[in-house]
Amino acid sequence: MTNNQVAALLGISALLAAGQTLFKFAAMRLKGAGEASSNLFGLALIPSFWLALVLYGLGTLLWIYILQTVPLSRAYPFMALAFVMVPLLAVLLFSERLNLTYAFGALLIVAGVVVTARA
Repeated sequence: MTNNQVAALLGISALLAAGQTLFKFAAMRLKGAGEASSNLFGLALIPSFWLALVLYGLGTLLWIYILQTVPLSRAYPFMALAFVMVPLLAVLLFSERLNLTYAFGALLIVAGVVVTARA
């Protein structure tokens, strides 16, 4: 893989992680507005929900672009990096706590992505 392809794959993971974080903001806002959790129509009024959808859309377009030149079996492991990024964003933005077990698991994910990228 070229450096540009790796950068694009990292970008896709970052877009997905940012989208997940924005979905959390939307969920918190929906709950804070007193909306029933089953009333998802309230999401239409929440800007972070729409921004998350835009990021997911951009990520999808970038994904299709990268799959033109990178085999799926080599590209897909990069999606696992979102499993590392999202909890880190949760710590920074939502004051969630992570433990040593998470750190070990995240390290294994990153190592796996590095190994598959070099294969």
